[in-house]
Amino acid sequence: MSEPVVLNTIAELRRHLTQWRARRQTVALVPTMGALHDGHISLGRIAQQRADHVVYTIFVNPTQFAPTEDLSAYPRTFEADRAKIAALGADAIFAPTPDVMYPAAFATTISLTGPAIADLEDRFRPTHFAGVATIVAKLLIQAMPDLAVFGEKDFQQLAVIRQLTQDLDLPITIAGGPTLREADGLAMSSRNVYLSTEERAIAPLLQRVLSEAAAAITAGEDAQGALTYGRDRIVQSGFTLDYLEWRDALTLGAPSRDKASRLLVAARIGKTRLIDNVGVAGGEKV
Repeated sequence: MSEPVVLNTIAELRRHLTQWRARRQTVALVPTMGALHDGHISLGRIAQQRADHVVYTIFVNPTQFAPTEDLSAYPRTFEADRAKIAALGADAIFAPTPDVMYPAAFATTISLTGPAIADLEDRFRPTHFAGVATIVAKLLIQAMPDLAVFGEKDFQQLAVIRQLTQDLDLPITIAGGPTLREADGLAMSSRNVYLSTEERAIAPLLQRVLSEAAAAITAGEDAQGALTYGRDRIVQSGFTLDYLEWRDALTLGAPSRDKASRLLVAARIGKTRLIDNVGVAGGEKV
């Protein structure tokens, strides 16, 4: 097991990438905020299959946290993360400090419409995607990888990043990695550690509701009826529901049965907010 090189500055990152590109080798980027779990590692495996070199980024991005969200409480587990990345065999970790990514004179952010204002996550976290888009654009421009891999669990985020890459004419392929789940169906997330034992037992209900609603819609049943039933089950199980919606998988607008579509949910149980999504059969996969 070889140790990945840890790069802390943009100059170090670009120097390593230049060496690889001089040998005509391809590079894949896996952007993360650390606190890695098996889902993050699965993204690295996808990257390894499609590129010669894999670079993980670990950066807890302050601009995507709202004033009501506790940035300081976000888990930071760099040594454990580095061990997991080393076990995978990835080549490098880009771990800049906030002053590297946002120097004192920093004054630019990205303005968004399209899938960023789909009345899903943006309804509850109105500044979130501007922060995500800004940091992802910076990372993509800094590294200019051939490929960047993001998890499908954050499905609206993935749609925003695909749109951003297209609109800014970045010659980078954006790949989505399937959501990894625990044995009981709960989507793997860094936030799962905050669940109490009782909450953890209830949490997999979200995936069951999504799967049942998706099956009902695929079978031709009334979509609004399936959504209403699912929303009621989630609330009755002890969650505070933010949304359960059926959307077009590309635009996140109104869905149709002959195009790829997605069911998306966000709900709080105790102090922990969970999100998840599943595809609805029919149409082409995005």
